[in-house]
Parts: sequence; structure tokens; C-alpha cells
Amino acid sequence: MGHNRDIGARGEDLAAEFLESSGMVVLERNWRSRYGELDIVAQDGAAVVFVEVKTRTGTGYGTPAEAVTPLKAERIRRLAGLWLSEQSRRWSRIRVDVVTVLLTRGRAPEITHRRQVL
Repeated sequence: MGHNRDIGARGEDLAAEFLESSGMVVLERNWRSRYGELDIVAQDGAAVVFVEVKTRTGTGYGTPAEAVTPLKAERIRRLAGLWLSEQSRRWSRIRVDVVTVLLTRGRAPEITHRRQVL
């Protein structure tokens, strides 16, 4: 299990760097509540963006994006509502994005950012 956690952490680091390089500001990483965890909460202009990061080392079990199931999407929406309820700032725009990271031995990581997926 530790190996999978390391892969996930590496993917989240790469995703955060990627988002920041595209002009977004990372506000939180690994925000937890009793209901689960938000991987990244970021600001993109006037929008707050809840980013689910999916990292894989291959596509034998499907692409990283396929791991965002309807059940996971519902959990992200619920967690986003909890996060928002704890903030003093009111956001004019709210978005949920998915960043996928494919780590293939001997190749540069493949990072894909899908905006407003949910």
C-alpha cells in the first residue's frame, strides 16, 4: 500500500506544480474531513476549483480519468460544499476539475487537465 501512496503523492506534487505553472494558486492540499479528502483546492481567477488528481503507472486497469466514477464525483461535490461552508470568502464561481498523471517508466510524466468535469 505504501507504494501506491507514494505514486499518488508524486502525482499530486506534479499536478500542483502543473496548475501553478498555468497561473492557478493552490490554496489547500489534502484537505480532510470525516467524509473524505479533497486532493487540491485552487483559485483560478474568480473561481475556486476543486481538483481531483488521479495517478497511474499504466493503463492496464483503465485510464486515470476512468477512476473518477459517479460515486466519487458525488463525494467530491459533498466535500466541496463542506470546504466552502468553512470559508469566510464567498466565491462567485465554483468548478471541479480532474488532473490525470500517467507515470510510465523511462518517459516524462503525461499530465492532462480537464476543466469543469462535474
